[in-house]
This record gives sequence, structure tokens and C-alpha cells, in this order.
Amino acid sequence: MAGTIKRNNVRVRGAGHRTMIFAHGFGCDQNMWRFVAPAFEKDFMTVVFDHVGAGGSDLSAYDSAKYSTLSGYAKDVVEIGTELGLKDSVFVGHSVSSMIGVLAARQAPGMFGKLVLIGPSPRYIDDDGYVGGFSAQQIEELLRFLDSNHMGWSMQMAPMIMGNPDRPELGQELTNSFCSTDPEIAKAFARVTFTSDNREDLAEVFLPTLVLQCSEDIIAPPEVGEFVARNIPNSQMIVLDATGHCPNLSAPEEVIAAMRPFV
Repeated sequence: MAGTIKRNNVRVRGAGHRTMIFAHGFGCDQNMWRFVAPAFEKDFMTVVFDHVGAGGSDLSAYDSAKYSTLSGYAKDVVEIGTELGLKDSVFVGHSVSSMIGVLAARQAPGMFGKLVLIGPSPRYIDDDGYVGGFSAQQIEELLRFLDSNHMGWSMQMAPMIMGNPDRPELGQELTNSFCSTDPEIAKAFARVTFTSDNREDLAEVFLPTLVLQCSEDIIAPPEVGEFVARNIPNSQMIVLDATGHCPNLSAPEEVIAAMRPFV
């Protein structure tokens, strides 16, 4: 297990007796938490890490079979938690890591006491009676574009995902983050992210859960956040004034203010 800390480039800070672990979204790394995590260091031990394939993680640990489902990423979260002896901790997941957290909580009862899900989506593709935000054809086109042109995809998609066109530096940061990811791993992670269906897992979450939904988000529209909040038994939802899919970067103060009473 000692390799877990190096594999996922785990960083531990803070002074509290309880722990808060932050998990980043697709195409990002732990740096995306630099405005949020420090706000909790006085009251919590904070843990940030990189999913394998992202940031400073050990790329040689990437296993295409293991990471062909979100459960493989959840297993890593559980291994980090086991290595650090986490109990009753707060899991904070952004985007696809929201569902990774849902799966990790099921894999390791007792490791987490609360979940904070920022921009969660259990399924990105529309279904009968379900709004995911994309048709199956749109997702397939998006993945084909990424397959054929990783850099072009990153430069076009990142600013759209970030939103906040009046602050182009935010879109540029996300573009840089997308572009710095290993293209083959990025393609595989994108396919796992955008084709997963975790709707049935929501009913198995029995932890107090806070859903943070941006008021405008092209990746996870409001109907998706409402679906998550409605299907997790002990959950509450806060709609942020923030727009775009990355409020941890674009509106960290609002994210912190929403989280604080809950944690």
C-alpha cells in the first residue's frame, strides 16, 4: 500500500481531527482545489491527490482494464483512505469524481461520513424520462473529436466547460490542464466518464450528502443536479449563483460558504 501515496501524488495538510478528501474532475488535477481546500485546513486534515493519469500521478500505474470503469478509480480512493486510516471523513468530489465518491463510499462503509458532490452527473446521456444533457450521438461525436484531435478538442471544449467567458484566464487554465494530460489516458477517461450510468447507485448512498449545482452548466444541467438530490435519500441541494462547470475555480468563496454549514 505504501505505493498508493506516490501513485496518486497524495498531499496531506491541515490540523483537524477529521479529514476532508478532495477529488478532481476529468482533465484536471489536485491544483483545482487550491482556492477551496486551504479554507478547511484549520478544522480538518485535508487530502488532495491526482487520479492515475493526471497531474503528478505515476503514469506507469495506469492499467487500461482497471480504469475502464469508474470503480477502478473508486478503488484507488479507498486505497488512499485505507493508507491514511480515514474514518467518518468528508469526501468532496467535483464532476465525474462525484460518482467516483459514491462508488468509493459503497466499497468502504465507515470511511466516509458525508459527501459533497459538485456538479455531479450519474449519466450524461439522455434516456427515457431522464435529462442528462446530451444525446448519445452528441457524446459519440464529442469522443470521436477527442480521439482525432486531443489538442483541438481541449482548446475548443475547455472554455465552454469552464463558462465565464468574461474571465478568459479561467478557460485558459482548464485548456492548459486538458492539454497537459496524456492523450491516450485522456481519451480512455473521457469515454468512461461520458458513457457511465450510475443512476442506480444513488439509492445506495445512505450518507448525508450535499449537492452543489451551478445555475448554468453545460456539462451537468440543473435537471441532473435535481435528479441526484432526489435519488440520494439523505441529501440536500444548493444552487450556486456561479456559472460553468468548475465553481471550485470560478467561485471558490461561494463553494466554501455553501460547504461550511454542512461539514
